[in-house]
Amino acid sequence: MKKLLFVMAMLCCLSIDAQKKWTLDDCINYAMENNITLKMSKVKEKSSLEDVKQSKAALLPTLSASTSQGTGYSPFDKTKTDKVNYTGSYNVNAQWTVWNGGQNTNALKLNKLTARQAELNTNETANSIQEAITKLYIQILYMTEAIEVKRQSLETSKKNEERGRQMVEVGKMSKADLAQLTAQRAAGEYDIVEAETQLAKQKQQLKLELELLEEKNFDVAIPTTTDQQALAEIPSMTSVYEAALAQRPEIKNAQLSIESSDIQLKNAKAGKLPTITLNGGASTSTNTLSSQAWGTQMKNGFGLSASVGVNIPIVDGRKTKTAINKAQLAQEQAIMQLRGEEKDLYATIESLWLDAVNNQEKFRSATASVESEQESYNLLQEQFNLGLKNIVELLSGKDKLLTAQQNKLQSKYTTILAQQLLKFYQNGTIKI
Repeated sequence: MKKLLFVMAMLCCLSIDAQKKWTLDDCINYAMENNITLKMSKVKEKSSLEDVKQSKAALLPTLSASTSQGTGYSPFDKTKTDKVNYTGSYNVNAQWTVWNGGQNTNALKLNKLTARQAELNTNETANSIQEAITKLYIQILYMTEAIEVKRQSLETSKKNEERGRQMVEVGKMSKADLAQLTAQRAAGEYDIVEAETQLAKQKQQLKLELELLEEKNFDVAIPTTTDQQALAEIPSMTSVYEAALAQRPEIKNAQLSIESSDIQLKNAKAGKLPTITLNGGASTSTNTLSSQAWGTQMKNGFGLSASVGVNIPIVDGRKTKTAINKAQLAQEQAIMQLRGEEKDLYATIESLWLDAVNNQEKFRSATASVESEQESYNLLQEQFNLGLKNIVELLSGKDKLLTAQQNKLQSKYTTILAQQLLKFYQNGTIKI
């Protein structure tokens, strides 16, 4: 029995150790397959492809078949021996729009552009999801490391409190000063609990972004991030913007909108042109009042027909004129939309670039500040233990050190995030 319990305990431990911890790549790859918003966008993309197929078929002739079966009753016609008769008609009709000012071919071009835009909309959605996941993931990395710094600070507070008790026992410190050390230790414990709560919320938000609603043991893999990552060379803003202009889906989408507006304008102008159609058909009929056999009636009644139709618009209640004017306005709007997308893209990249550059400088300064504050605090502790510094100076020195450490972490991860997003806008990849 003891062996069985031991084996079960080992299996439980292995299961816990084997619990999946999600890397950034894991999160992004899973979201690309399972995010509901992205799936809905892909459905719209498939729907637009159906429109392309339909517009291709519209270039071909249409063919239809019809039949009509009827009955008649002539109760007072004495010339007829059979008062009830049955009739049948059979028709096959074909129609083909030979020319309508290019509207059918333009419709095909327009639907192809729409399908391409739907694909780009999917890419835009995917990019937005990747950016959101990256921000949450790096925020989790920052908070995890920040909690570790707070724990180290708490350990120092506990040591100071213990040292204070010893000094109170030998009469070298008042109980009021010890109370301040105790308060600092308690504040440190509270800060850790608060930080862990915020970290749990960030993980929950990431889990929701991944559609992992039923995943109870979700956790994130914590890669080792170095100071060198934050100090890596930042690409020039111009190079990032030029690369983004060439490959970002929102820019390509806006460019396609201009192409679409050009085609819509051509279609509107085609409303002034004639439409030429070809019509053809075959028909026959039968009637029970005939003395001929059914097959003979079908043969004798068989006939073919063909016609050419020309429709020339003359007065259409200003429909064509209105359509042309609206198409021209849509064209202007598409051009302005492209300019707006380019402006927004530039503003986003500029903001990321400034974040990267400014926070990298802050990180350098904060690194030097941490080293300085650490040396200063170590000296304060030694002098405090010798009775050369008072409790206020010790507490103040510890607060300054913790603030410097937090500033360093914040600038480090803000720089890394900005760098990664700049790379994403430049080449479409995110890698930590």
